[in-house]
Amino acid sequence: MKNHVLSSYNQSAHWNRTKFTWGNVLIDGGERDNNGKTHISNMSQGVMAWLTKTGKMMKRLPFLLLLTPQLALATQAEAHNKSNEVTKPYSAESSPVSYGYETVEGLDIFYREAGKRDKPVLVLLHGFPASSHMYREVLAGLAEDYYLIAPDYPGFGNSSFPAPESFDYTFDNLARVMELFLAQKGIDQFSMMIQDYGAPVGFRLAVKHPERIQAIITQNGNAYKEGLSVEGWGPIFDYWKQKTPELETTIAENVFTFEGMKWQFTHGTQQPEFVLPDNWVLAYANLTKPGQTRAQLDLFYDYQNNVLKYPEWQNYLRTHQPPVLVVWGKNDAFFPEEGAEGFKKDVKDIDYNILDTGHFALEEEAPFIINKIRGFLSSRNIR
Repeated sequence: MKNHVLSSYNQSAHWNRTKFTWGNVLIDGGERDNNGKTHISNMSQGVMAWLTKTGKMMKRLPFLLLLTPQLALATQAEAHNKSNEVTKPYSAESSPVSYGYETVEGLDIFYREAGKRDKPVLVLLHGFPASSHMYREVLAGLAEDYYLIAPDYPGFGNSSFPAPESFDYTFDNLARVMELFLAQKGIDQFSMMIQDYGAPVGFRLAVKHPERIQAIITQNGNAYKEGLSVEGWGPIFDYWKQKTPELETTIAENVFTFEGMKWQFTHGTQQPEFVLPDNWVLAYANLTKPGQTRAQLDLFYDYQNNVLKYPEWQNYLRTHQPPVLVVWGKNDAFFPEEGAEGFKKDVKDIDYNILDTGHFALEEEAPFIINKIRGFLSSRNIR
């Protein structure tokens, strides 16, 4: 049976369901007298005393949890980790994530970070339509062993959204801003995790400064033509051939909607009910900002330049041979398994893992991926 991550939201919901069930058992097992009071029949005085004491404790429990939230989180994390048999458990309370902004050329670049700065660095580069939010579990799960930093690109997440009239929404420009961001943060050597848009951003950094890259973790971060689904990319391929208002309207009406965002995060998953709705709520909220449709269409159109750079990125892999960890959702509608297989042709040191999930594999396979990253980096003396 597959293991899945339940967010703290789902853990809390499960706890509430459990409490309600016990309440029903106690109520159903009792009888009401003429005054409407409930009495539990066929129970010894000892059991009654125990229930009375337990009931008083349960009444105080919410107040106690408010006083000791770390105890509550630790208890949830312990139970969750035992059920999922994670090799090395992680929890947000033991690995706090902090948040900040770095001003880059007048833009406020938002980032999440975790871990001590003297640890090996892991840069987390997000995809579309996501933000650094997609790496929330990786940040908490690896902070004990690594320093992790996950920025939002301009126009994404909590970073500044400059108007398309004043900022070029191209992957060259996104990568340029990310390079300046890392330089200002004093990060000059790192491993990187790339997903979707994170691949064209990350590979531009790697080609320009190959000496800085210690390792690559790709979670559906593509660098091969065979890794582009004709069905998934069809309208975009047409858009590259002829940039018309009609095609732009078709793309916007099918992609930049609330249901379109939900589909991005749940398509191909085994248990979509366990995927955190915050993902598509946040993504859609970002897309409703005035000017976002233009900015995202500009990036869709510019993606063709990433395809033209694939041979350059592949040559980088063959020449510099960074160790590569592949953790790939095989049900991705945009980047199928053939994209993962491409890395086998060019990389000698590869840890190859195909997962039965969708585009955002972390939503279902976070425990597996986090443990894979830790073992992969550690075994290559990146620790």
